[in-house]
Formats: sequence, C-alpha cells, structure tokens
Amino acid sequence: MKVEQLYTGCLAQGAYYIESEGEAAIIDPLRETAPYMEMAEERGAKIKYILETHFHADFVSGHIDLAKKSGAQIVFGPKAETGYDAYVAKDNEELKLGKLRIKVLHTPGHTQESSCFLLLNEEDEQLAIFTGDTLFIGDVGRPDLAIKSDVTMDDLAGMLYDSLHNKIMPLNDDLTVYPGHGAGSACGKNMSKETYATLGNQKEFNYALQPMSREEFIVKVTSGLATPPQYFGHNAMMNKAGYNSFDEALAQGTTPLDVDAFKAEMAKGTLILDTRHQDTFEKGYIAGAINIGLDGSFAPWVGAMIENLKRPILLIVQEGREEEAVTRLARVGYDNVVGFLKGGIDAWTAAGEEVTTVNTISATALAEAIAKGDDVKVIDVRNEGEFISEHLLVATSYPLAEMAKKVEDLDKKATYYVHCAGGYRSMIASAVLQNMGFENIINVAGGFKAISETDAPKSDYVCPSTLL
Repeated sequence: MKVEQLYTGCLAQGAYYIESEGEAAIIDPLRETAPYMEMAEERGAKIKYILETHFHADFVSGHIDLAKKSGAQIVFGPKAETGYDAYVAKDNEELKLGKLRIKVLHTPGHTQESSCFLLLNEEDEQLAIFTGDTLFIGDVGRPDLAIKSDVTMDDLAGMLYDSLHNKIMPLNDDLTVYPGHGAGSACGKNMSKETYATLGNQKEFNYALQPMSREEFIVKVTSGLATPPQYFGHNAMMNKAGYNSFDEALAQGTTPLDVDAFKAEMAKGTLILDTRHQDTFEKGYIAGAINIGLDGSFAPWVGAMIENLKRPILLIVQEGREEEAVTRLARVGYDNVVGFLKGGIDAWTAAGEEVTTVNTISATALAEAIAKGDDVKVIDVRNEGEFISEHLLVATSYPLAEMAKKVEDLDKKATYYVHCAGGYRSMIASAVLQNMGFENIINVAGGFKAISETDAPKSDYVCPSTLL
C-alpha cells in the first residue's frame, strides 16, 4: 500500500496518490497529468479511479485529461452533474482498490456535491480520510462559493454542520485527515500550515469542531469571510462542464515570438504578463505590462488581477521557465497564452524598443519623508485583515484585488507611496497604477516588514486571532 500527498505551495493544494496491488487512485489532480502518469508507471501500477471531492473553484482539475490518457474512471459523490463521462457514486458506496476499499461519504456544505473518501483496509480499519474542502486542518470549507437560487449561504453552513457531526466526527480519533488545502488558500479563513493531522487533533484544536449548536456554527463559519476571487466561478464551471486539452494550451503558450511577432500581437490588444521577479521588473518593463512574479503566489494573483480568463496573454518570462509559467496559468483556467518574447527584455531593448521603470525607495527613506512633516500619501495594498492588525497612520487601505476599482478618487498627478507586506504585491499595484495613468508612483522596497523596523508612526498592533 502507498499513500502520498502531492502538495503544491502556490495553490496551497493537496492532491493524493493511493495504490494497492498494482491499482492506483488519484484524488483531486492538478491540470498537468504527467506527474500522476509517471508515478504510476514507475511503480508498475494502473490508475483505476480519479476521485474528485467536489467541483473546485480555486483551480482547474486535471481529471478529464488524466481519464483520457489513463483510461481511469472519474468519480464524484452524490448530486454531481457533469458535462462529460463520470461515475456519480452513492453515499456510503465502496470502491475496491487492490486490497483497499474507498468509502464515499457525501458531506455537503462547502458545495452540495462535496464528498470525502474514507480509506479502509481488509480488516475494515480506518486508515485515512481525504476531506477535500469539507474539513481543513484548523478550519472548514467556506459555505459561500456554491450558492444557487434554491440554497443560501446559511443553508450550506447548516449542511456542513450536519456533515461534520454525522459523517466525520464519529470516525476514529487516530484517523489521518488529508485535506484539499492548507494555509494560503482562499477556500477557508483559518487554515493551518500543517497539511495533515489526526481527526482527534482536529476535534481538540479546530474551532469549527468544538461543542456548539448548529446555529452557533452557522454564525462562526459565515463570519469574517473575504470576498472570493473573481475567477472562482469560472474555474468551478470548467471543472463541471469540461475544458480544452492542457497539452494544447501548453504547446501554444510555449511558442517563442521574436520582437516583431510580439509587437504584432501587442497591436491586437493582447495582455502582456511579465512574470519576472519584482526587483528585475522595476528596472525595465514594456509599458502596459503587469507584473505577477512566478516566485510568489503567482496563479492566485493572476486569477485576482486578470478578470477575463479568455483574454489572450503574451508572456515575459525568465529563460527556461516558459513551461512553468504556462502550466501555472492553466491550473487556474488561463489557457490562452499565445507565446513568449524570445530573448526577453534584452531582446526587446536590443531591437531599440523602449522600456519604462518603477521608482522604488527604501522603507527608511519613506520614514524620513513622513518625519519631515511632508504631505505623504501612502497606499497600503495588503488585505483588510493585515491593515487592521497594524498599519502606517498616514496610510489608506486599498487591497490589491480590489484596488483598480477603488482608486477613482485619487489624483493621477499626485505622488503616492505604495507598499504591501514584502514587496511582491506592491510591484503588481505599482505597474497597474502606472498603466492607469498615475504619474508619480513610488514603490516601497521590503513592504511593511521593512517599514515596521523604522520609527514611522503606526497604529496599535491587533492580534490577528481577534479578527476571526
């Protein structure tokens, strides 16, 4: 028997490989199929099932492509309706995998079709449970992502309470819980950095599993939820209805374009996405480009900042990372990359083309400007919770995901200092603002982490745990 968690940090997502007697099951695979096919091939196993815990909103699963390549059966729990061939299992139905059994537990709440998969051995011992977005380590799935005309957020929260108390909490305390996500995912609000734990541990430490009434639970899990990223609905529909082949998206997206071909695509209004590190981007970029670096939470921020998933995209990318960029875009449903600039910015400038820059100063320089009593205008692009916990007294909160829609009241000729927590998000914001016509944007290197080490006046610190 083999059980392996395949964790992807950028999406804070856990996929799983289970194998027994030459038969394998994959739970919640990412878009690219090669890692799962190669793992099974190396072990001489055949993929029998592709198990989907629900219609994911935060990423596009690889279930359809993987089924075509492996011959495996896609399996959902009750109430799932798909636009492609899939087996919809009954509640408590068992699937045989070698000497193991996988029991399907219908656990609606995060979505109506959400299900968990309980792994049992020949002796009927409970080995592990794969909980998807029903139960996380330290949290439970948010109930506001699958609201339909006949169901409310409170209805789903109530279903989640019933699922947890009737299906999961009665299971053995030593059972290993393998969730769909960890800290950093927008699918919950209080997830742990740990990517698995025992059920007994969660009964003791998970706030949502503490003794409380159904009504109290509904209040707790529906409060403090951030606005879900705009791309979530599109991804859920792709997972439900189907999508084009990842291999086709990869082949198209990794097409090298010389400067003339790149400019021809630009003339069509194609979006330029520069994936280089912010420290490199600021020194020279193509006007109109936005910067979302591959070395940060790339895919979620693409999903938050690029509203049209079907809009064609041109890439600026560090040499050798073209396939990585296209793959990570496809994971969140952006399949329309038309190619990348061959030779990067060096080729662009060698051809005599112009670049623009982002003015950046240190946190110390910002603190000195504030100390002089100058009319310093600071834009803090961290999320609301970060801002509330502690911020510069002269700062105004403009969370990055919503910033472009909230800066209409700002003077495009005024000077604005922009910062986030460490510098990644503020560079995204700085480029977006410059593209919108703001003439004097200054990025603060090191973000609030560096600012906190200066004497610049700040609000009183509020423990983040009090924000839940």
